[in-house]
Amino acid sequence: MEDLKMSLKLPRFGKSFSPKKIPPRKSASLSSLHTLDRSTREIELGLEYGPPSMNIGGHMLKFEDGQWVSESGGNASVREVERLKKKNLQLEEENNILKLKIEILIDMLTESTVEYHLMEKEVEEKWNAGDKVSKLKK
Repeated sequence: MEDLKMSLKLPRFGKSFSPKKIPPRKSASLSSLHTLDRSTREIELGLEYGPPSMNIGGHMLKFEDGQWVSESGGNASVREVERLKKKNLQLEEENNILKLKIEILIDMLTESTVEYHLMEKEVEEKWNAGDKVSKLKK
């Protein structure tokens, strides 16, 4: 039995397994640019960047203080926004009135259709009653 245990041992690893020691890591950055002030970095690297900006439909927008601001004439854009908000409210009110008018017209159409069908049924019944009377007279 002990012979079996000896034959199952792995001779490659010996009695104890010890991996190689890992060499210490090098510093994260060998560059000294992080110690320079912003203006020196901009001169050295040519980084003249500002807040993000984009052009949408001919209007330049810039991201400042957590909001998108129009670069073209600050006061004019605020007035334009207020005018558009008023126009939007006016159009929403008009839309609601038109929806109400459509509902009323649909109700009126339904009512007149029901009345028409009732009259049609009444006329048919009179015709049928008249036919029965004329048949009885014959």
